[in-house]
Amino acid sequence: MNAKFITLEGMDGAGKSTHISSIIELLSARGVEVVSTREPGGTELGERLRELLLHEAMHPETETLLMFAARREHIAQVIKPALARGACVLSDRFTDATYAYQCGAKGVDASKIELLEHWVQDSLQPDMTLLFDVPVEVSMQRLSAARTPDKFERESADFFTRIRNAYLQRAQQNPARFRVIDSNQPLAEVAKSVAEAIASL
Repeated sequence: MNAKFITLEGMDGAGKSTHISSIIELLSARGVEVVSTREPGGTELGERLRELLLHEAMHPETETLLMFAARREHIAQVIKPALARGACVLSDRFTDATYAYQCGAKGVDASKIELLEHWVQDSLQPDMTLLFDVPVEVSMQRLSAARTPDKFERESADFFTRIRNAYLQRAQQNPARFRVIDSNQPLAEVAKSVAEAIASL
């Protein structure tokens, strides 16, 4: 189980962040060191870029470049060192989010993202990606009851539909890596699905 890179993905309001602590507990119970992190963020510079990305208006390609700038630091400072010492890295979002948000929802050319992906990540890819999926209307209902929304969370239903479709397309293209979690189930059932996915590693 050591040295695994697990990512959690899903549109805002899908509920992925709710299960991070339980995944940490599952892995820790197996005697595994767990490094929990997030994107954008994960480093001091990454967190500063996160504030810009979540709250400042900018061109979608500028967003993409800043995402990968933060990701480069994240990989160099957090992800690769943790994997090198045999830890399990659990990241709340990674590059699939860029394909969903900046490409799928905002129209950035996928070939530009692919170029940045190969440059910044080299051969690094998650060992498993848990995609938390809910209908768009459920996502928006959850967001309306949550904290003050950031610029992405304030977007329209059509924006979220494009994100969801992009995520599901990514899952279909990478079936060996993705586990799609129906996050519209009761919390206990979602947790069970997550535990089964983690056990399959």
